[in-house]
Amino acid sequence: MKRRLIVAFLTIAVVFSAAAQTKSIRVLLANHPYAEVLKPLIAEYEAKTGVKVNVESYDENQLTQKLTTEFATKSSTVDVFMTRPLQEGKLFYRNGWYENLTPYINNNKKTPANYNFADYSKSSVDAVTYAKNVYTIPLVTEWQVLYYRTDLFKQAGLNPPTTFDELLAAAKKLHNPDKNVYGIVSRGQRGAAVTQFSTYLYNYGGDFLKDGKAVVDTPEAIEAFKFYGKMLKEYGPPGVTNMSWAQGQALFQAGQVAMWTDASVFLGNLKDPTKSQVADKVGVALMPAGPKGNRPYIVVSWGMAVSRQSKNKDQAYDFLMWATSKDLAIKAMIDKGITMARNSVWTDANILAKFDQQLATTAVKMGPIGTPYDRPLMTAVGEARDAIGDVIVLAIDTGGTGDIAGAAKAAAKKVNELLDAAGELGK
Repeated sequence: MKRRLIVAFLTIAVVFSAAAQTKSIRVLLANHPYAEVLKPLIAEYEAKTGVKVNVESYDENQLTQKLTTEFATKSSTVDVFMTRPLQEGKLFYRNGWYENLTPYINNNKKTPANYNFADYSKSSVDAVTYAKNVYTIPLVTEWQVLYYRTDLFKQAGLNPPTTFDELLAAAKKLHNPDKNVYGIVSRGQRGAAVTQFSTYLYNYGGDFLKDGKAVVDTPEAIEAFKFYGKMLKEYGPPGVTNMSWAQGQALFQAGQVAMWTDASVFLGNLKDPTKSQVADKVGVALMPAGPKGNRPYIVVSWGMAVSRQSKNKDQAYDFLMWATSKDLAIKAMIDKGITMARNSVWTDANILAKFDQQLATTAVKMGPIGTPYDRPLMTAVGEARDAIGDVIVLAIDTGGTGDIAGAAKAAAKKVNELLDAAGELGK
C-alpha cells in the first residue's frame, strides 16, 4: 500500500513538473520592425494563455550565431525563433534544427480554421519548404526600393530616378557634404551589403550562381561591382563600408542623406515622427533599372519556426499561430507599414487605404519583374556572402577602380569551394 502511494505521488509529481515546464517558452526575435510590433503585445498572449513568454532580441547575424551555437551543441532551450529562409534555411534543415510544421498545419485541432495557411502564396511557401514539408511560417516579404527626400528633390527640380544613370546623376546633384547631406547611402558592410547589391547585380545582367556554379566574376557582375563602388565612394557618407541597414536608416532619419536603397519594411520607421526628423519628407519609388532592365529582389526575408529541440512543441506552435496570425499581420501593415507575406493584406481595400500608396504601387509593379532571392541559394550562405562582400568593400574603397576583376575571380573560387564542400557544386 505504501509503495503504491509513493508511486502515485511520484507520477503526480512528474505530471505537475511537465505541466510547469510548458508554462513558459523561450522566444528569440531579430531586431526587426516586426519584432517591434510583436513585443508590446506579448503580454496579451500571456494573459490569455497563462504562459510566460521569455523574449530575447538580437541583431540578425547575432541571432543566427546564437541559434547555430545552441543547436549544434544540443544545449538549446529555444522554443520559437525568427529565421531567414534564404540565409540559414538550407543549413538549419539539413542539420535537423527546424521542427517539421506540416503535421501541425494539417491538424485542425492545432491550426484553427481561421488561421488560413492558404493565405500564403505558393512562392512564399516554396521558400520555406524542403522535401515537401513546411519548416517555417512566412512572415515578412521584402523587396528593394528607393527611399528619397521629397523636399530635396523638389528643390533640385528632380523626379525619382528610373535608371541607374539617373540615380547617379541625382546622387551627384544632391551630394552636399558641406551641409552634412550625402547623395545616397546603401549597405557597404561586407556580407550585409550583398542583399542590397543583388538588385544592382541583376540589373546589370549578372547573378550569383548559374547551373550550380558561381558567376560573380562575369563581365556583367564586374560592371555592377564597379558601379556600386563608384556610387558610394563618390556620393555616399564617410564610413559606408561599416554600414548595414541600421546605420543607413539612422542617417536617413537624421536628414543626412538624400536617397537610400534598401528593404521595403523600413518605410514605417522613416515616417515615424518620434524617430525621424524627416518623417513628412519621405518618398518611396521602384528601384531604377540598369543596363539590362529591372529585376529587383523580392523575397520572404523572415519567417518564424519551432525548434526541433524544444521540449514544449505544442505550446511553441500555439505561440507561432498567434504571432503569425492575420490580425497581427494587419496591425503590422497599418501601424508600421511592414510588407507582410499574407496575400489577404494586399487585397483588402480597407487595409490598403491606410497603407502608404507609393509603397503599395511598388508592390504591384514588383509582381511581374521581381527576382525571388537576394543572395546565393546554398548551404554556406554566410561564408559566400562574406566572400562576395569583400569585392563590394574593395569596389567602394577604390571607387570601382581597383582590381575588381581579380577580387571577383577570387570570390567565385571561394564560393565554388563552399558549394563543393556541401555537395552542391554543379547542382
